[in-house]
Amino acid sequence: MYAAEGRSRGEVTQLLVAYGRGEPRALDALMPEIYEALHDLAHRHLRRERPGHTLQTTALVHEAYLRLVDQTEVTWQNRLHFFGIAARVMRQVLIDYARRHGAKKRGAGRPGTVLDGKGIAVEERAGELLALDEALSRLAAFDARLARIVELRFFGGLTIEEAAALLEVSAMTVKRDWKKAKAWLYRELHG
Repeated sequence: MYAAEGRSRGEVTQLLVAYGRGEPRALDALMPEIYEALHDLAHRHLRRERPGHTLQTTALVHEAYLRLVDQTEVTWQNRLHFFGIAARVMRQVLIDYARRHGAKKRGAGRPGTVLDGKGIAVEERAGELLALDEALSRLAAFDARLARIVELRFFGGLTIEEAAALLEVSAMTVKRDWKKAKAWLYRELHG
């Protein structure tokens, strides 16, 4: 899903490692390679918003980008590692946005969040997004890998195979855990 347009995956990995070593030119070369993927991910999350909503795709990408380049403690391993961190950052940005807009009341009485990988309307269903975030935190306490799979798939848009590679488990394990996590979250969110 996140193959860079102009460079091979290996070249993207080399740029990430160079950036992690403190080479500022690497970021200049890397950003065009990943911007489109970050933009697609942000667009996926925001496409169900009503016209004129206040969080725009570009703003989400820029906020995620600023948080990603501010990751001074991260030693980038490869592009999947980068997108795994990007998934967590995108989740944080969306949750922060939902909190700022007093979303808990707006989500009351609405149908539950569906974990289908098609995104979520942040303003329209911000209460659900906050409830999902809280449930994910509880799931992480119960089984960290299940929560990480949801984060990678739902917030990061990674495929089963990409999540498996990042977590260093089989695709079948991720597929099974994805189903288990969705069932656990459904019970948590819907009683």
